[in-house]
Amino acid sequence: MELLAVSLGGCTAMDVISILNRMRQPVEAFTVEVSGERAEEHPKQYTSLEVVYRLKGDLDERKVARAIGLSETRYCSVAATLRPAVEITSRFEIER
Repeated sequence: MELLAVSLGGCTAMDVISILNRMRQPVEAFTVEVSGERAEEHPKQYTSLEVVYRLKGDLDERKVARAIGLSETRYCSVAATLRPAVEITSRFEIER
């Protein structure tokens, strides 16, 4: 189950950093943290996952939000596979 969460984080992270690079956004540091809630009963599947993006640099918040949105809705095949069975939410923090 942990590998499934890591797969989501890795898939979306690759997309987001690639999109931000194409947008010429100066990303100095980037991490992704994924946490989730699981059902009480077996097979104890994920019921929800939260992805937190932490970025550092002089970044345009609208471009960061756009890159994340594109990853979540268009490019990340892991997110597409998990939806609609699993609620996936996200947020981001920018350190300047």
